[in-house]
Amino acid sequence: MQNPKKILIEQLDGKLKPFFEIKNIEVPERGWVYTIRTALNMTLQQLGHKLKITIQGVQDIEKRELSGSISLKSMKEVGKALDMQFVYGFVSNHHSIDEFIELKSRELAEKMVLKNSNALAENKVINKEELQLEIEGYMRKIKTEIPKSLWD
Repeated sequence: MQNPKKILIEQLDGKLKPFFEIKNIEVPERGWVYTIRTALNMTLQQLGHKLKITIQGVQDIEKRELSGSISLKSMKEVGKALDMQFVYGFVSNHHSIDEFIELKSRELAEKMVLKNSNALAENKVINKEELQLEIEGYMRKIKTEIPKSLWD
C-alpha cells in the first residue's frame, strides 16, 4: 500500500505543475488590471460601471494591485468584470514539492548522521560509504514520515 502522504504530495505536484510552466511570466509594469483594461480600450468609468464602483474605486484597485495590497476577492471580481478568470497559485523554487521534500530530508539526515558520527567514530572507524548509507537510510525514513521537525 502506498504511503498516504506520498499520494497527497503527488496530487499536489500535479495541481502545481501548470504554474511551474508559467513561473517566468512577468507582471506588466502598471499591473494586470491597468494593462488589460487599456488593451481592451476600456475606460476607468466603464470598468467601474461593471464593478458598480466609482472611477476612483477602479484607480484604487489598480494602485492596490501594484502595491500588493489587493485582496484575492477583488482580483476575482475584476476578472469577472473583464470576462476573465483570475487564477493564483504557488510555484515551488524546486522542480516539484517531492524534490523539495527530498532536499530537506537529505539536509536533516546529514545533520542527524554527522551529529551521531562523532559518537560512532569513538566505537569504530567509519568510512565515507558507511556514512553515505547511514544518510540514505535516515533520508528514506524522513521522506516517508515527513516529520514536523523537517521544517525547523
